[in-house]
Amino acid sequence: MKEKKDIKVTVVIPVYNKRDYVETCLRSVLNQQFDGLEVVAVDDGSTDESGDICDTLACEYPALRVIHVENGGVTAARRIGVEAARGEYITFVDSDDRMTEGGIEILYKAIEETGADEVVASYKTHHGDVVTTGITGFADTSWMLRELLASRARFCVLWAVIFRRGLLKGCLNSPRTIRSGEDILMQIMCLVKCPKVYFITNVVYEYTVDLPNDRRINLEEQRAYDECLGKVLQPIWDEMRPYFILRQLKQYENFIAAGKFDVLDKYYRPLRRQLSRDIPLSDRIAILLPPALAYIPIKLRKLLNR
Repeated sequence: MKEKKDIKVTVVIPVYNKRDYVETCLRSVLNQQFDGLEVVAVDDGSTDESGDICDTLACEYPALRVIHVENGGVTAARRIGVEAARGEYITFVDSDDRMTEGGIEILYKAIEETGADEVVASYKTHHGDVVTTGITGFADTSWMLRELLASRARFCVLWAVIFRRGLLKGCLNSPRTIRSGEDILMQIMCLVKCPKVYFITNVVYEYTVDLPNDRRINLEEQRAYDECLGKVLQPIWDEMRPYFILRQLKQYENFIAAGKFDVLDKYYRPLRRQLSRDIPLSDRIAILLPPALAYIPIKLRKLLNR
């Protein structure tokens, strides 16, 4: 086993019931030509053969460590992986995706040469479509926060990103209730610390699109998300308050698009008294209209923005 001083990058991979993908994922990372790599796969209570596949590969690859835990959700699995990591830098890979050839080396060189706290790269889909912001150089973290809160970010937030290990401290503690957007919440927690963030256009990651999942929008989760996010943003609340409200409006529109009109009275009606000119007119109109009337323009706008 490598000594701690030899490990430069730890790749954390949460695994839950991905038997058809996990071997390809792990091999894409373990076959990287990079000296100083360790991979920590956290089997999050899988009920299929995913955990066994990880154990078998660990016998083949000394750089792979497998941790088996009871199911606690993806954020908890990532936190466990980070706590076990021995590398100076951390990057994450989802177990149904893969790293592109040379991706770890690209990320490592970028963060070493720039002295950044995190480096954000580009990715491609498994169909070969490249997704990139076209941005290079150091980024304004306030701009990144505004883009994330306004649901218009076009940059990677967790995978295809390498983090200085210390930056992640305290950023993987969101409640298990939150199952959607937990990666965005983690990145927001990082950005509130005002880190140095560097963008590169290199493609380092392959994302598998259109896989089915069991996530469904629900009001309990949104309440928990808003409560957690509000606490995270407190140090910069005056600046970010309009964007926090805008994020709530965007979530409200998602509910309406799903035909869940009752959420207005159950939770979102107070937003009508918090609107300002900082909020786009279309979003203000959406919350002011009766839900049944807002449904059609909201659905139309979502179709046009695809």
